[in-house]
Amino acid sequence: MRKLYLLFSHRLTDEQRKQALEQLKVKEIKYLPEPLQKAWSNVPPDVPYINDYLAPIKEWLDSEADPGDYVLVQGDFGAAYIMVNWAFSKGFVPVYSTTERTAEEKMGPDGEVQLSRRFSHVRYRLYERNFR
Repeated sequence: MRKLYLLFSHRLTDEQRKQALEQLKVKEIKYLPEPLQKAWSNVPPDVPYINDYLAPIKEWLDSEADPGDYVLVQGDFGAAYIMVNWAFSKGFVPVYSTTERTAEEKMGPDGEVQLSRRFSHVRYRLYERNFR
């Protein structure tokens, strides 16, 4: 019974949840505990190295997840890089959510331009370990 662990800054949309169950065939979706969620969503930009900062998240995943479980990794670029590589080393399957993005501009009566962006989940994609 595979599970999906979320290293993700927000809640899954209904479509993301549906696809996790259908596409990835997971039986359970697990969010980070609140203190770890706050840490993941607020990686400090002024710290030169973040391995120690991420240690509690690694410890939690290590105690919860089994090899073959999925880990959705999205967020701070450096943290995501570290966690994807760590997930591979533990036998977890790191994935990310792909989106289709559309933008719409509306001109207001006073000449002000309002830009609206919409992101729609398309699919989960496996991080690839090997480069070609």
